[in-house]
Amino acid sequence: MAKNYIAVDLGATSGRVILAKVSGEALEMETIHRFPTPLLQIGGRYCWNIYSIYDDIVKGLTIVGQRGVKVESIGVDTWGVDFVCVAKDGSLLGLPRSYRDPYTEGIPEKFFRKMPREELYRRTGIQIMNINSVFQLYAQHKEGSEALENARTILFMPDAVSYLLTGKAVCEYTILSTSALMDPRTKKIDKDILNVCHVKAKRFPSVVYPGDKVGRLSAELAEKTGLGKVNVIAVAGHDTGSAVAAVPALSEGFAYLSSGTWSLMGIETREPVINEKMYRLNFTNEGGVGGTTRLLKNITGMWLLEQCLVKWRSEDKNYSYAEIARLASECEKSADLIDPDAPEFASPTDMPAAICKYCKDHGFAVPADDAHIMRLIYDSLAGKYAEVFHNLEAIAPFRIEALHIIGGGSQNELLNQMTADACGVTVVAGPAEGTALGNVMIQARLSRKDINKFIDTKIFKPSTK
Repeated sequence: MAKNYIAVDLGATSGRVILAKVSGEALEMETIHRFPTPLLQIGGRYCWNIYSIYDDIVKGLTIVGQRGVKVESIGVDTWGVDFVCVAKDGSLLGLPRSYRDPYTEGIPEKFFRKMPREELYRRTGIQIMNINSVFQLYAQHKEGSEALENARTILFMPDAVSYLLTGKAVCEYTILSTSALMDPRTKKIDKDILNVCHVKAKRFPSVVYPGDKVGRLSAELAEKTGLGKVNVIAVAGHDTGSAVAAVPALSEGFAYLSSGTWSLMGIETREPVINEKMYRLNFTNEGGVGGTTRLLKNITGMWLLEQCLVKWRSEDKNYSYAEIARLASECEKSADLIDPDAPEFASPTDMPAAICKYCKDHGFAVPADDAHIMRLIYDSLAGKYAEVFHNLEAIAPFRIEALHIIGGGSQNELLNQMTADACGVTVVAGPAEGTALGNVMIQARLSRKDINKFIDTKIFKPSTK
């Protein structure tokens, strides 16, 4: 008998409410409602419009309710590191700050005066990045944030959405693991790190794990949506955690690349790997489903192309992704590569101009036109993937037999082939809906073996030429 589940999948540019129908013979997913996840600039601060996001989620749930579909449960996943402050009366204390906000620039260096960089990594095993929750907390403390000072509870983004749906506050393990606040060996928040940020550990709710129940849809929403008091389940709240759960690999000998606005490449290990080499390579140890560790590297992904498209569309140049692939393939391979993770590309107002300036400043050939910018982005991403992949090969406790690309970027056949060539490994592309699929898998308690019969993948072999 088929059962229905709802996956709320929120990315840093758009969100979706997805209805999944699962039976022994098939798994069908339908996007019920797609919507932007607005990034607002108010008073020089970049914030998420969580109220607009909530409203769109409720719209999606209501559409399902109007169909009269019996839903088993709802699961929520989002991007990592960002958080919401909740007041004593249960209301939200303003809009949550975005990791795109430059307010953390220079903050890590100030934090390291209180706790050395090496010590923070030893305690958390998390890649040092400006966007980490620990640096956002420290930055807000230095600003004298009223929201942080008056917060009774601090909730990471997926937990904040679940809280708005149920009224229950939890701290899901995989999303907590992105924060650089948690000891991955004990899976507990490190109070010494929080003390540097002048934040008490009691502000974070009890930790729950993928598959645990958060609560039921509130009475108000149960009636408004027509769904009744449906269970809300903690999935892997970090979208990459849910995506990796859906990698269609039946042995441990694989690496994964979750490809979207961000690219995250890594392997699964049974225990965190925290040592001098990992520190030098700046690899991160994040929580996975079933007690695994996702040993990975965060890489700026399709953000560069997405932001170029924003600029080009403002100039009435509406390139389709198929057209971009064609134009890029018609250009010669780029002689020089840009670093997708360079700070110049974090939040420029004009990405094509930022790329050209980077090339000029570094003595590289400046792209002649849009097509050459497209090709440069693809070549640079493939080159960065190869660099990280070869580092993974050197540290993995097993032979990596394939690289599984999941997420929206897995549909980019040109980049898939370029990645296979650059890494010298077989690329298995798909599923494109990896995050939503993993979200549903956790709710329905499906295994990788179960989902292999439901999905199709494409294979890209390294070119022999």
